[in-house]
Amino acid sequence: MILAKIVGTVVATRKDERLVSSKLLVARPMDPRGKAEGVYLVAVDTVDAGVGETVLIVSGSSARMAAGLKDCPVDAAIVGIVDTVEVHDDAPAQAHAGAAPQGRVTVPGD
Repeated sequence: MILAKIVGTVVATRKDERLVSSKLLVARPMDPRGKAEGVYLVAVDTVDAGVGETVLIVSGSSARMAAGLKDCPVDAAIVGIVDTVEVHDDAPAQAHAGAAPQGRVTVPGD
């Protein structure tokens, strides 16, 4: 799965008939801390996401398994809207094994 931020929409008046009524969104992959990474991608929205929301995207054959996309020419599908992401960093190297993780970061999903 890919963690991404929705940054725009795509309007395509002419498209494969199997994509009619599908909402297409532009997403920017991001790391768990919210830092943009990778290239923009266009994904079919299956969960009614909107611009500014953090989402989960599946790609490849998994995208065609998303709700309503069977046998569709789709390479990426938005399958979840993220509420929060928590990252627990590894303890510093000099800390003893078993020490509690430090540097908790929460990225709101908007």
